[in-house]
Amino acid sequence: MNNLNFRVTADLYASKSNRFVNFIIDIIIYYVLSFILGILLGLLTVIGINAPLEMITNSVIAGYVFSFGVFLIYFIVFEVLSQKTLGKYITKTKVVMEDGSKPKPADVIIRSLCRLIPFEVFSFLSDDARGWHDSMSDTYVVDIEKFEAKRNTQSELEMIGQSIID
Repeated sequence: MNNLNFRVTADLYASKSNRFVNFIIDIIIYYVLSFILGILLGLLTVIGINAPLEMITNSVIAGYVFSFGVFLIYFIVFEVLSQKTLGKYITKTKVVMEDGSKPKPADVIIRSLCRLIPFEVFSFLSDDARGWHDSMSDTYVVDIEKFEAKRNTQSELEMIGQSIID
């Protein structure tokens, strides 16, 4: 379908409750990933490779870099590859651009970096349930079922009157 006439509208947005569930699931996944990587770093010390774990535990900055790195990699990898994090898979939501297309990697990187803004999580208290990381990256989190239904309807309406060429 040609996305020229399609626009994401507020009726397609994921609900605040779905966004909250996404947040909780994704934060849990982030902590699990950090824990697993911590265990792997601990296992490295058992075989005599102490530097990575020592650097993270002895330097506050290195600890933040590790923490933010895990956070960013999780969101960027999942959203670039599938437009969804694990939380979005569960709530049946996904990230799209205003015309319904898949976000470019640069859009996802901006989106993910904006998540690091202090108090960004409270930006969802607005009426439209769009966070700063959505508005700053010009992305939208939509309910997949509603999104696909609207897109299919629009596609069918655009096909009315078009001739079929073999």
